[in-house]
Amino acid sequence: MHGLSVEGYRHRRDGVACQDAWRCATDGPVTVLAVADGAGSRPRSGEGSLLAVRLAVEHFGRLPAARTDGPAANRLLRRSFQRVVDDFLDRTGEAAADHATTLTVVVLAPGWLGHASVGDGFVVLRAGTEDGERQFHLLPQPAAVSEYSNETVFLSTPDATRWVRTDCVRDDGVDGVLLSTDGLAQAALSWSGGAPQAPNESFAAAVLRSLDTEAVEPGDEDDRLAALLRSDRLTALNGDDKTLLRAVRTGLAGGGA
Repeated sequence: MHGLSVEGYRHRRDGVACQDAWRCATDGPVTVLAVADGAGSRPRSGEGSLLAVRLAVEHFGRLPAARTDGPAANRLLRRSFQRVVDDFLDRTGEAAADHATTLTVVVLAPGWLGHASVGDGFVVLRAGTEDGERQFHLLPQPAAVSEYSNETVFLSTPDATRWVRTDCVRDDGVDGVLLSTDGLAQAALSWSGGAPQAPNESFAAAVLRSLDTEAVEPGDEDDRLAALLRSDRLTALNGDDKTLLRAVRTGLAGGGA
């Protein structure tokens, strides 16, 4: 597993710290991956994103490793998300709106993968092959607040769990996963009609391939990924903070990558 958050062009220009965050942890056979994007207009959103990913690892890490059916898994995921929201609101109190952040979580356990998200983060899976080419799949994203609005839902949004999207994937062919905040949406996804429709396969393949094939020191991998995320090409597509969290097969087995 490997992740990194970097400040976007606008924040670098203005001397503002990165408001994205990521975290991952493995406890026995269960691995939890989480990314969060603090709302740029809120004064303590960077603190909020850090708190969100920490709570996600804590609460989702308690899920059972045993393979469950889809409806049962979705109930467990929603219950864990509700606990994250309750804990987040309890810790931030009256200042919850100042800590506004999205949250996207993936749970990796033997035989199944769980996904829970509010906001505009996204998850891409690598699973299976077709004509010898590895296949990539974009997990469904949470619904917009309304068909006329692109407003983002945050953990501090009233009744946030109403908008949470959960999915259970039971596919032993999954051998790679990447999570990101919306700062990489234009680069990592293919768009049509103003909405993401599928992964950008060349981007997903490249960022997962580096974990598959290269034995590099963590610091070297940080430098390489930071250079990519801060590159002129990606900055031209989106000037927001950017986070990328990746895991390949060994991580999906629950033992790190």
